[in-house]
Amino acid sequence: MNGGPSHIDMWDPKPSAPSEIRGPFASIPTAQPGIQVTDHLPGHARLLDKLTLLRAIDCSDCEHDPNTVIQTGNSEARKTNPRANRIPAIGSVVSRFRGPNRPGLPSYVSFHVTEGSIARGGALGRQHDPFHGNLGAGPFQRTDGLNNGVLKRRQGLLNKLDRYTGGPDLTGSTDSVPRLRDEAIEVLLGGHARAAFDLDAEPESVRRRYNRVPWIDQFGRTGKMNDQVLQARRLVEHGVPFVTVVLSAYGNSATWDIHGNPIKTAYGGVETGLKPLLAPFDHLLTTLVEDLDDHGLLDDTLVVALGEFGRSPRINKNTGRDHWPAVGGGVLAGGGLSHGRTIGSTDRQGGSITSQKVSPADIAATIYRHLEIPLETTYVDAAGRPRFIVDSGTPIDELFV
Repeated sequence: MNGGPSHIDMWDPKPSAPSEIRGPFASIPTAQPGIQVTDHLPGHARLLDKLTLLRAIDCSDCEHDPNTVIQTGNSEARKTNPRANRIPAIGSVVSRFRGPNRPGLPSYVSFHVTEGSIARGGALGRQHDPFHGNLGAGPFQRTDGLNNGVLKRRQGLLNKLDRYTGGPDLTGSTDSVPRLRDEAIEVLLGGHARAAFDLDAEPESVRRRYNRVPWIDQFGRTGKMNDQVLQARRLVEHGVPFVTVVLSAYGNSATWDIHGNPIKTAYGGVETGLKPLLAPFDHLLTTLVEDLDDHGLLDDTLVVALGEFGRSPRINKNTGRDHWPAVGGGVLAGGGLSHGRTIGSTDRQGGSITSQKVSPADIAATIYRHLEIPLETTYVDAAGRPRFIVDSGTPIDELFV
């Protein structure tokens, strides 16, 4: 949710606050007793006994363009750090230390508009960058005459040529080539990736279900997020362990950055900018959770919906809200974790955390624990030094009871 979704106008409403704080939306009760959300998230309200609300994410070090602190779980990935791009994405760590659940598939897939919106392999090497899901099955198609025998002969020849290459490249730019090539050949030989990306194999009723509320943003642009979220479910079902979908149809992927009117320069305000996004977001999140459950995949699949920070408690003069790194919100579902709870709280204005603070590193540690990647796992950075995949975070214990 690049740009920074408004926690106050979504998951942490303040119905008793003055209008300049609570905003234009009403709040509604949910399946969690005593917990309310905005009235524009009725699906969340209905399913909240299967979800976890995170109301106290400390986003102090988070920025956007890109929002790599959230995507890496590491405060050193902020864009003011000249070495931020060496911090690997969570998905890249999964690629390196877990790999796909089935041979012949990518380990980390991302659906995004611009390359700057996504964290990458960093010190782990380019072989652990995300595969660009927007390309679909195209890269996995064979040309005429490229049969298994031809592929295996070419692989053998290239392996012989590798004997003449130099030592490892700590930048990851050349050392990754042999592995990338071998994985590409394995993908073409097996055909599993082609099947995973084949949306035409989905029943028409399922595709209609995901597209019932189409993604149309505040600029009137229709995005491909409906099919991409369905594609994410399909990839997980086939064995891809980590998938990211950027919920933005805009060029710089900052659709949620609702500083206010005029809409042409700042994505609109709470009413004109945020409101159009809430119905499709609510529909896609809840449809994905229910569809995973229908396919028997929910207990094995952790769904995480986050942005890089929250929005200011007080509505500004342009009827929008500005960046607010002190607090962010989010939603978790599935993964066999203990849901039906709200973790953390903020003050009466939603401007500061009052209990159960959660950091980006804690969220990363929770994901790694779910995927059974030991938190003491280390990698070697560009300077040749060992680094823990999580420097300071711990899993959110309440979710593992």
